[in-house]
Amino acid sequence: MSVEVLNESGEVPSPCPEQELADLARHVLDQLRVHPRAELTVTLVDERTMSALHERWMDLPGPTDVMSFPMDELRPGRGEADDDLVEGVLGDVVLCPSVARAQAARAGHAVGDELLLLTTHGILHLLGFDHAEAAEEREMFDLQRTLLLTFLAQRGRTTTAAPEAGRT
Repeated sequence: MSVEVLNESGEVPSPCPEQELADLARHVLDQLRVHPRAELTVTLVDERTMSALHERWMDLPGPTDVMSFPMDELRPGRGEADDDLVEGVLGDVVLCPSVARAQAARAGHAVGDELLLLTTHGILHLLGFDHAEAAEEREMFDLQRTLLLTFLAQRGRTTTAAPEAGRT
């Protein structure tokens, strides 16, 4: 699994260690049986950059917390065998730590937890999950929470981050 994390936000150190974001991404991709040679990039950006992306691609003003840019439209593996896995570039997840920080403060949890949740959310979007309809939302947010909690449990941690994050 090739996961690259780039901190272009200007925040040093990052509010969530780049290695932890990469480890989480690998965990999510492994759990969802994505091809082991799939490629993913997670980039942390400042509000100005996120605002420009948000306006260009969503036609919405101002920064948002997370955006996903799929490439090869990879999907989770479905069967027991790996014969349904497709190799390729999953795409890019773009995070805005300053927006995540404000959301975490309102929700009462750590900004690092918020960034982990948003990373999971972004990856699920890359894999074709959505939350436009109520049933889709339940499926996506249940899976998002399960993936994050299992990742943190493996590290002996918990989170108070809500599964509803990433709605914007």
